[in-house]
Amino acid sequence: MDFKTRALQELRDRRGVLAAKQAVIGFDGFVDTIVTPVALRAGQGENFTPIHTITEFGQRILGAAGKSTNLEFYPRMDKLGGNGPIMANAILAHGTRLTYIGALGKTNVHPVFADLARRATVVSLCDPAATTAVEFTDGKLMLGMMRSLDEVTPEKISQVMGDDAYRAALASADLVGAVNWTMIPNLTAVLTDLVTRVLPRTPVRPGRIFFFDLADPEKRSAADLVYALETIGKFEQFGRVTLGLNLKEAQQVFTTLGFGTETETENGLRAMAAKIRQRLDLTTVVIHPKESAACATRESTHWVPGPYVAQPLITTGAGDHFNAGFVAGQLMGLSPDSCLALGVCTSGHYVRTAQSPTTGDLETFLANWK
Repeated sequence: MDFKTRALQELRDRRGVLAAKQAVIGFDGFVDTIVTPVALRAGQGENFTPIHTITEFGQRILGAAGKSTNLEFYPRMDKLGGNGPIMANAILAHGTRLTYIGALGKTNVHPVFADLARRATVVSLCDPAATTAVEFTDGKLMLGMMRSLDEVTPEKISQVMGDDAYRAALASADLVGAVNWTMIPNLTAVLTDLVTRVLPRTPVRPGRIFFFDLADPEKRSAADLVYALETIGKFEQFGRVTLGLNLKEAQQVFTTLGFGTETETENGLRAMAAKIRQRLDLTTVVIHPKESAACATRESTHWVPGPYVAQPLITTGAGDHFNAGFVAGQLMGLSPDSCLALGVCTSGHYVRTAQSPTTGDLETFLANWK
C-alpha cells in the first residue's frame, strides 16, 4: 500500500475525531496585502507585465543604487495574515474548536479577522501588524511593519485574558500552537512564562501536542535562536512537542546547532530532521520544502513527495497550511507518513484554490493525487 492510499484510509477512519478536539493558537496577527510587482505598464489596471522573479526584482533595485527608482506594487487582495491566524483558519476548517490569542485589534477586531472571530473564541491583545506580500514565481518577499507586536507580552496576556481563563483554555486544549517567534520580540518571554508559571499550575491533558513554528529566524541572533529552541524543549514535560520548519528555517537551525550543512535530497532532509530532533530532545521535527516533506520522531524518520504546482494561485500561507494539516493528522493519531501526506495536501489544496480545505476536500485531493 503506497503512502497516499494509506493516508486516505487512515483519514477516512479517523476524521470524526477532530470535531471533539480543542486547540489554542497564538500569538501574532497581520493584515496582509498581496501584490504583484510591475515591470512594464501598458495601460491602467492589470494591463502590465509583471516582474516574475526575485532575481529580476533584485536587479531592478541594484540598478537604482546612487540614483532613485519607482517600483509599483499592484494590489491583488487584502486578507487575514500572520502565521497564527492562517494556521487557526486552516484548523477550524476541520471542525476543531479553537481559541485564538493574538494581535487582532486594540479596540475592535479588524474586519479581516471577522470570520475567525465568528468561528472561534478570540482574545485580542493589540492592533495587528501589516505585511505587503510581494509574490514571484520563485518565492515571495514579506515587507512588514510590526511595531504593534511589541505589545504581545506575558503581562498583556494576563491583563487582557486573566490567568484563570488562560489556564482554563490551556487545560482543555489538545493542541497548543505558538508560532511566529521571529516577529514577536517577547515571544520567548511568553514561552518562558508558560513553562515556569502557567503550565505547572494547569492540569495535564493526556496526549496534548505543543506545536512551534519559528517563521524565518534570519534576522534574530544565533544566541536568541538557541535560547528559544532550548525553551521549546522544556515543553516536553507537559506534552508532546513538534517543531515545524520550512527548508530555509531548517538549514539555519541546523547550522546554528553546529551541524554544518546537509543536502536538500530525501536523505538530507531526513538527516536534518533527525539530528535537530535528537539535539533538542523533541518528540517530532518536521521539515517542509516546496516539493516534499520529511519528519523525524523518536522512533524513525519519514519522507513524502509533495503535489507541487508550478503556477500556484497563492503562496503566502502555504507553510501555515502545511502545519495545520500535519498537526490535524497528529490529533487524529495518524501515522507519521500520513501526517506528512495531510500536510502537503492541505498546502497543495490551498495554493491551488486560496481556500483552507475541509477533511472532505483532503479526501478528494488524496483520491485524485496522481
